[in-house]
Amino acid sequence: MMNSPFAITADKVWEEMINDHSGEWGMDIHHWDWVPGVGVIAMLEYYEATRKPEVLAYLQSWVKQNVEKSKGTKVINSIAPYAIFPALYRITKDAWFREEAVRVTEWLIKETPRTREDAFEHTVTENAAFPEQVWADTIFMAVLFLARTASLVGSTIYAEEALKQVIIHLRLLQDDETNVLFHGWNCGSGNHMSAARWTRANAWIAAGIPMIVEEIGQLIAIPDELKERYGRLMGGLLSYQQEDGLWSTVMDQPHFYREVSGSAGIAYGLLKGMEMGLLPRQEETAVTAERVFHAILPYITEQGTVEGVSGGTPVMPTIQAYQDDIPTYPTLYGQGLVLMLMAKVPNKERFEHA
Repeated sequence: MMNSPFAITADKVWEEMINDHSGEWGMDIHHWDWVPGVGVIAMLEYYEATRKPEVLAYLQSWVKQNVEKSKGTKVINSIAPYAIFPALYRITKDAWFREEAVRVTEWLIKETPRTREDAFEHTVTENAAFPEQVWADTIFMAVLFLARTASLVGSTIYAEEALKQVIIHLRLLQDDETNVLFHGWNCGSGNHMSAARWTRANAWIAAGIPMIVEEIGQLIAIPDELKERYGRLMGGLLSYQQEDGLWSTVMDQPHFYREVSGSAGIAYGLLKGMEMGLLPRQEETAVTAERVFHAILPYITEQGTVEGVSGGTPVMPTIQAYQDDIPTYPTLYGQGLVLMLMAKVPNKERFEHA
């Protein structure tokens, strides 16, 4: 159990997530989309770190209260909440969670739109289409669920598809010059559109890949290409960390505002990457992650609200638009990525060399 001062802060962050925020797009947990999806994924991490029964009870009640809302349009972003189903099956032995996970996975593999490179096309619940676009977000919003279902049912077919999607996304999005990721790729025009090195896009993959490897690594071999690309990605990200410990919302624009959710996701990736053997287990890396953690704490209010979180966004038409047109406000994904980092930092040997 977490019993440090950090646990008190984490409790507040979680409690603020489950408070009534009806009508607030970023904080209303009672709908079925990527925003609450990231929230419940983070709550599961928090439960696994603390074993607080009230967190598990909330996740179960949340599914019962909101699952009818899942029956709308099937898109990549609406897959995110299902990522907690495999764990809920293991905990509760309720066969419904397993059956739903398999049903949704079958749709994802057989029916979801794909680009000409065979990547999952990023699709959203809003009335908007991004044909032939590949976004970094997809790895966390859908491929993580696919990997967890693969582990649950022991399917090498599901695991191989998850691995394929990770490799395709890395090949299409990774910048060979800086090793970090662009926000998106347009398969039709064959370019990265505005070519923004958006911090939260990098965070979705920095956090998501080691989570995916944890699920599929017992079913299939993890190729050297994935390990090599992930190592280069994380090294590249560290080169853009600002003196205050955080990353700007577009990381190669140091005068842009600092972005807390992406910074938390990158720090989580550093810790999870070491845990999964994708990164060397080094004191320096652990200390870097803890530095991010402490840099984030001033952005958390006494009520547990995480500030400094950029709004949801497609690939913007220009790099400057990420600064000028995307405001910051509290969101469940901001709360969630910070909660994931909090759950990881105080519980994994407390950096045994630090």
